Amino acid sequence: MNVLAVLQWRQLYDQLSSSLIQWRLLDVFCAVLLGFLLFSRVNEQRTLWLLRGYLFLVFLAWFVQWSEKLPLTSTFIDALVLACSLSLAILWQGELRRLMELLGTGKLAVLLGNPQSRLRTTASTVAQLTEAAGRLSKSRRGALIVVDLGSDLRPEDFLNPGITIDAQLSKELLLNLFASDTPLHDGAVVIKGNRIISAGVILPLSRQGVSRYGTRHLAALGITERFDRCICVVISEESGTLSLANQGKLERPITSSRLQDLLTELIAASVSSAAVKAPSPRSVKKGTQEFLP
Repeated sequence: MNVLAVLQWRQLYDQLSSSLIQWRLLDVFCAVLLGFLLFSRVNEQRTLWLLRGYLFLVFLAWFVQWSEKLPLTSTFIDALVLACSLSLAILWQGELRRLMELLGTGKLAVLLGNPQSRLRTTASTVAQLTEAAGRLSKSRRGALIVVDLGSDLRPEDFLNPGITIDAQLSKELLLNLFASDTPLHDGAVVIKGNRIISAGVILPLSRQGVSRYGTRHLAALGITERFDRCICVVISEESGTLSLANQGKLERPITSSRLQDLLTELIAASVSSAAVKAPSPRSVKKGTQEFLP
């Protein structure tokens, strides 16, 4: 009878162990799935680094707790994960608010969909932007044009969000927005896809090259330093020089044809599923670029 009881207990233990393993496998699968969804939605390289570090800490905390042999280390890592969670909540408060809005309104298709599917940039859009920049350069009218390639810029990302336009992109509208007698000409214009999103936007300034560049160029560097997936076209009011800022690097001077080539290349890379991030203008020919140290 004792043998029968031992066999019964052994069978129950095997069943519980098998069930526990299955639940752990399901737990790991769900965690990997959530991690994959997070990585697929991140566009900024700097944000990707933060997310990798945070997920590494979470995995380390799970591993230490699972081993159950390092209680002091487990307590320390748990406190570190909590501190990092609070820090990321502050840094990503805009993204978290938008996530709550999507969950609350049931727009899960937007949450799980391809973030690049909203971009509808065409060759005509590039031509309109290039022609407007060329005409502004010839007339020496200062301009600052931000092209959002997937950073999903929001009003809180600017010092002043300006005025909402939400109009079809055209060279005529761009020329009017940067006319010297209009109240919006000193700010930046934000373009996403084939739409002008806003105008009169005040961008955060870069701290590098303060003695070398004016406010427009510092603003172009500032926004591209913070967001990898956006580029900025700058037209100097003093000289009419065309410049392009990308990933915190400034290229100048460039011609209208070269600007068109660069825009085509960068925009094509941004909508390509194979591209991790937009290429840097370091690939341009020597003698036509000027980079900050």
